[in-house]
Amino acid sequence: MTDTTNISEAAKAVIRRNTAEVQGGGNWALFDELFSDDFLDHTPQPNCTPDKAGALGLYKKLREAFPDFHAVIHWQRSDGDVVTTYKTYHGTHKGDFLGLPASGKPIHFETVDAMRVQGGKITEHWGVANLYSVLKQLNALPQ
Repeated sequence: MTDTTNISEAAKAVIRRNTAEVQGGGNWALFDELFSDDFLDHTPQPNCTPDKAGALGLYKKLREAFPDFHAVIHWQRSDGDVVTTYKTYHGTHKGDFLGLPASGKPIHFETVDAMRVQGGKITEHWGVANLYSVLKQLNALPQ
Protein backbone atom coordinates (compact mmCIF):
# COMPACT_ATOMS: atom_id res chain seq x y z
CA MET A 1 0.00 0.00 0.00
CA THR A 2 1.10 3.53 -0.67
CA ASP A 3 1.35 6.13 2.08
CA THR A 4 -1.73 7.89 0.65
CA THR A 5 -3.73 4.65 0.81
CA ASN A 6 -2.64 4.09 4.42
CA ILE A 7 -3.58 7.67 5.35
CA SER A 8 -6.98 7.31 3.65
CA GLU A 9 -7.77 3.96 5.31
CA ALA A 10 -6.75 5.27 8.74
CA ALA A 11 -8.91 8.38 8.22
CA LYS A 12 -11.91 6.25 7.21
CA ALA A 13 -11.49 4.15 10.36
CA VAL A 14 -11.55 7.29 12.55
CA ILE A 15 -14.77 8.47 10.87
CA ARG A 16 -16.39 5.03 11.24
CA ARG A 17 -15.53 5.02 14.97
CA ASN A 18 -17.02 8.49 15.36
CA THR A 19 -20.20 7.43 13.55
CA ALA A 20 -20.68 4.14 15.42
CA GLU A 21 -19.24 4.74 18.87
CA VAL A 22 -19.68 8.46 19.46
CA GLN A 23 -22.81 9.39 17.51
CA GLY A 24 -24.39 5.94 17.80
CA GLY A 25 -23.13 4.99 21.25
CA GLY A 26 -22.78 8.27 23.11
CA ASN A 27 -19.13 7.61 23.98
CA TRP A 28 -18.20 11.18 24.91
CA ALA A 29 -14.71 10.22 26.15
CA LEU A 30 -13.96 8.85 22.68
CA PHE A 31 -15.33 12.07 21.15
CA ASP A 32 -12.65 13.95 23.08
CA GLU A 33 -9.97 11.58 21.75
CA LEU A 34 -11.16 11.69 18.11
CA PHE A 35 -11.73 15.45 17.74
CA SER A 36 -8.88 17.93 17.59
CA ASP A 37 -9.03 20.78 20.10
CA ASP A 38 -8.89 23.20 17.13
CA PHE A 39 -11.67 21.41 15.22
CA LEU A 40 -13.56 23.66 12.78
CA ASP A 41 -17.06 22.95 11.45
CA HIS A 42 -17.50 24.83 8.17
CA THR A 43 -21.26 24.06 8.14
CA PRO A 44 -22.49 24.22 11.76
CA GLN A 45 -26.15 23.61 12.52
CA PRO A 46 -28.26 26.56 13.76
CA ASN A 47 -27.51 27.55 17.37
CA CYS A 48 -24.26 25.55 17.33
CA THR A 49 -20.78 27.02 17.45
CA PRO A 50 -18.33 25.91 14.72
CA ASP A 51 -15.86 24.40 17.21
CA LYS A 52 -15.30 21.17 19.14
CA ALA A 53 -17.73 22.21 21.90
CA GLY A 54 -20.41 22.95 19.31
CA ALA A 55 -20.02 19.53 17.68
CA LEU A 56 -20.24 17.79 21.05
CA GLY A 57 -23.33 19.84 21.94
CA LEU A 58 -25.01 18.84 18.68
CA TYR A 59 -24.20 15.16 19.20
CA LYS A 60 -25.61 15.29 22.75
CA LYS A 61 -28.79 17.07 21.58
CA LEU A 62 -29.34 14.42 18.91
CA ARG A 63 -28.90 11.58 21.43
CA GLU A 64 -31.29 13.31 23.86
CA ALA A 65 -33.93 13.71 21.14
CA PHE A 66 -33.29 10.24 19.68
CA PRO A 67 -31.79 7.96 22.39
CA ASP A 68 -31.41 5.11 19.87
CA PHE A 69 -29.72 7.41 17.33
CA HIS A 70 -27.46 5.48 14.95
CA ALA A 71 -26.29 5.55 11.36
CA VAL A 72 -25.96 3.16 8.48
CA ILE A 73 -22.94 4.07 6.36
CA HIS A 74 -23.72 3.42 2.69
CA TRP A 75 -20.31 4.40 1.34
CA GLN A 76 -17.13 6.29 2.08
CA ARG A 77 -14.59 7.80 -0.28
CA SER A 78 -11.34 9.41 0.65
CA ASP A 79 -9.01 11.87 -0.96
CA GLY A 80 -5.91 11.77 1.20
CA ASP A 81 -6.95 12.91 4.66
CA VAL A 82 -10.50 14.00 3.71
CA VAL A 83 -13.20 11.35 4.01
CA THR A 84 -16.64 11.82 2.42
CA THR A 85 -19.37 9.64 3.89
CA TYR A 86 -22.95 9.07 2.76
CA LYS A 87 -25.10 7.67 5.54
CA THR A 88 -28.64 7.44 6.83
CA TYR A 89 -29.32 8.25 10.47
CA HIS A 90 -32.15 6.49 12.30
CA GLY A 91 -33.79 7.07 15.67
CA THR A 92 -36.98 7.28 17.69
CA HIS A 93 -38.17 10.78 18.61
CA LYS A 94 -38.24 10.61 22.42
CA GLY A 95 -37.04 14.13 23.30
CA ASP A 96 -37.24 17.73 22.12
CA PHE A 97 -35.90 18.23 18.58
CA LEU A 98 -35.89 21.64 16.89
CA GLY A 99 -38.54 22.74 19.38
CA LEU A 100 -40.76 19.72 18.69
CA PRO A 101 -41.74 17.70 21.78
CA ALA A 102 -41.24 13.92 21.76
CA SER A 103 -43.65 12.07 19.48
CA GLY A 104 -42.40 8.50 19.76
CA LYS A 105 -42.15 8.33 15.96
CA PRO A 106 -39.26 6.62 14.20
CA ILE A 107 -37.32 8.91 11.88
CA HIS A 108 -34.49 8.65 9.38
CA PHE A 109 -32.54 11.18 7.36
CA GLU A 110 -29.68 11.17 4.91
CA THR A 111 -26.42 13.01 5.39
CA VAL A 112 -23.36 13.59 3.25
CA ASP A 113 -20.35 14.92 5.05
CA ALA A 114 -16.65 15.38 4.56
CA MET A 115 -14.23 15.28 7.47
CA ARG A 116 -10.50 15.94 7.49
CA VAL A 117 -8.46 13.63 9.73
CA GLN A 118 -4.92 14.63 10.66
CA GLY A 119 -2.78 12.77 13.16
CA GLY A 120 -5.71 10.48 14.00
CA LYS A 121 -7.99 13.39 14.92
CA ILE A 122 -10.91 15.01 13.14
CA THR A 123 -9.88 18.59 12.37
CA GLU A 124 -12.55 19.86 9.95
CA HIS A 125 -16.12 19.10 8.85
CA TRP A 126 -18.36 20.08 5.93
CA GLY A 127 -21.81 18.52 5.66
CA VAL A 128 -25.38 18.55 4.45
CA ALA A 129 -28.18 16.83 6.39
CA ASN A 130 -31.72 16.34 5.09
CA LEU A 131 -33.44 17.71 8.21
CA TYR A 132 -36.40 18.80 6.08
CA SER A 133 -37.35 15.12 5.80
CA VAL A 134 -37.32 14.80 9.61
CA LEU A 135 -39.77 17.69 9.93
CA LYS A 136 -41.96 16.02 7.31
CA GLN A 137 -41.83 12.67 9.16
CA LEU A 138 -42.82 14.44 12.41
CA ASN A 139 -45.73 16.22 10.69
CA ALA A 140 -44.13 19.55 11.58
CA LEU A 141 -44.54 21.24 8.20
CA PRO A 142 -47.52 23.31 7.13
CA GLN A 143 -49.85 21.36 4.88
